[in-house]
Amino acid sequence: MADLRRFALDLGFTEPRTLLQSGNLVMDGGDGGEDLEQRLQAEAVSRLGVTVDFVTRTSQAWRAVIEANPFGEAAETDPGHLLVFFLKAPPATGAIDDLRAAITGREVVHLHGAQAYLVYPDGIGDSRLTNTVIERRLGVRGTGRNWNTVQKIAALAEA
Repeated sequence: MADLRRFALDLGFTEPRTLLQSGNLVMDGGDGGEDLEQRLQAEAVSRLGVTVDFVTRTSQAWRAVIEANPFGEAAETDPGHLLVFFLKAPPATGAIDDLRAAITGREVVHLHGAQAYLVYPDGIGDSRLTNTVIERRLGVRGTGRNWNTVQKIAALAEA
């Protein structure tokens, strides 16, 4: 994570802060969006020799993600089983129906813009609703964070 902070500093971002060991980075100096993601991805290849997807959100967009959560009860009672899947772009119309058709367990999903909110009542680890299935059915790359991590990143961004 120290290398990730150094990477952001070398690119001219200020006050890079990381959370956990999962690639979460909060920094000042970017407007978010596809241009920033493409720049970070290109720089990761150039400077680090790694191909990796970056999914970015501004602090304002992050707050909007929290406010748009349709699963308030799960956020309160079982935040470890509530996942926000941050997509690189909003999926095509009808893609949520394809994703719902792939659910074989008790998982529940709601799409809001470029985020999919998922509740895994029986746990995430044993679910067949994996990142690969989500990305394939929605037709968009992304990354998931449980609600506890979403809240910690919000606190880090506010600090």
